[in-house]
Amino acid sequence: MRIRWPRRVSGQVLAAQLSITAGVMVLATALFLAPLSSEIDNQAMHQALAIAQTTAADPDIARDLAATEPTPKGPVQRAAERIRRATGALYIVVMDSRGVRWSHTTTARIGEHVSTDPREALSGREVLQIDVGTLGRSARAKVPLHARDGRIIGAVSVGIGYGSVRDQLLAAVPRLLLYAGAALGVGVLAAIAVSRHLRRRTHGVAFADISALLDEREAMLHGIREGVVAFDRQGRIRLVNDEAGRLLGILPNATGHTLEESLPPGRTTDVLAGRVDGADLLTVSGGRVLVANRMPTKDGGAVATLRDRTELELLGRELDSTRGLLDALRAQDHEHANRLHTLLGLLELGLHERAAQFVAELTNARRASAEQISERVHDPLLSALLVGKSAIVAERGVALRISPSTLLPARVVDPRDLVTVLGNLIDNALEAVAAHPSPTPSIEVELRAEGTTAVLRVSDTGPGVPPGMREQIFTEGWSTKPPALPSSPEAAPGAHEGSATVSPRGRGIGLALVRRLAERYGGMARVTARAGGGAVFTVVLPEALTGNDTPTHEFTAAGESR
Repeated sequence: MRIRWPRRVSGQVLAAQLSITAGVMVLATALFLAPLSSEIDNQAMHQALAIAQTTAADPDIARDLAATEPTPKGPVQRAAERIRRATGALYIVVMDSRGVRWSHTTTARIGEHVSTDPREALSGREVLQIDVGTLGRSARAKVPLHARDGRIIGAVSVGIGYGSVRDQLLAAVPRLLLYAGAALGVGVLAAIAVSRHLRRRTHGVAFADISALLDEREAMLHGIREGVVAFDRQGRIRLVNDEAGRLLGILPNATGHTLEESLPPGRTTDVLAGRVDGADLLTVSGGRVLVANRMPTKDGGAVATLRDRTELELLGRELDSTRGLLDALRAQDHEHANRLHTLLGLLELGLHERAAQFVAELTNARRASAEQISERVHDPLLSALLVGKSAIVAERGVALRISPSTLLPARVVDPRDLVTVLGNLIDNALEAVAAHPSPTPSIEVELRAEGTTAVLRVSDTGPGVPPGMREQIFTEGWSTKPPALPSSPEAAPGAHEGSATVSPRGRGIGLALVRRLAERYGGMARVTARAGGGAVFTVVLPEALTGNDTPTHEFTAAGESR
């Protein structure tokens, strides 16, 4: 049967761990048994040496060796056999200086010359060895035998049967295998536990699947048009895809750093760090309106997603402007109908000169308003914005005046940025004035150039902004408007002051966008109090104008920029 390698990560890890554990246990057992055999041999040789030394130390044996003959029933044989039986040795051989046996386990060999060379022991040295003699393989020791006067008169050779040595080794093997088996069992259980934990963490995928999943993950994260930022449990950035890097301006080497090290302090950092609760949170980063969501992960980290809503915000503002124009046109339609009825009445009454005067007054008033704007604001986009806003403001019963000091040449680097700033400021002022009725509600706009710096100032007769809120109103998500009720598309419009809250979604973006644009130009945006009541918003945009009087863009006859 062919053994197939498991495909799952957990199965492969289990097989690898079992193989490693079994291999380590076999190697450890072998490495333990090898020195154990040598150790048992040494113990047997030293046991034989102790017996030989004890035998050689017996003075009767040395005396009888010198006084008697080597016979099977001699005193030397009897003494050696007594010691052999007491110690369990394989043999005890007492020899004279010629190497002739005076004792032996086999009595027939007494009187014969020993089978191994005795010269080393007869020269006064002790000998330890594993050797093969007439009784087989044994662990033996040889020591010299001294007379009373110290002369060497013979030697004693003691052997321990090698079978007993092997029995000691074999007796130790079962215990060793028992310990090894227990350790192997613990290793197997640990490997199984690790494999099950790994299987739960990897959801049973194979190594090949992991590689494919990583490739798909990289392609998906860097291919989608939505920003993704992942954090670990310490709040460090773990992953930033290409879109998130573009939207937030985070460099690719930000991985491993905290948000505070990669982004400036502000609402965007607070939203991504989870310090602001809610879904679809709006924030502004680098002049872009972003929708952020943050989802925690099981390991204690989090994943934040970002959607670029800048174009939608611009489209929404254009739609609001279009709706305002439609309302203004509807109101002007009624007003135009009333004027036509008046003109018809004058003609029917025969008051022709009065009718001509009435028409001239209406025409001159409209022309004067448009001409006044175009004479002071030379950029077509900005002047068109002011003409359109004047109609909307007039329909709401508010006067839109152009400051006498207004003079802006057609040297605007990017008119769209100034349109965004001016449009937001006028809309904000209109809401404030509408929510705070006054006898003469009005909005005054001032646009002027100071070298290459553009200064925009919008003042209104609304309630003004309290000093404690003059910085907060420029924060993303900050709004004084009450939240819209679910049953109605919009709640009642708010004002500059009131119960200020952080807007859940869709509000508190206009003024934040104004300040971001100003900061991007290296300028500033601030609000102060207006003399007589109200607020004055001032935005300074350095380098927003070119250094000459050449227009930075042209308009075709159809009115489109090119």
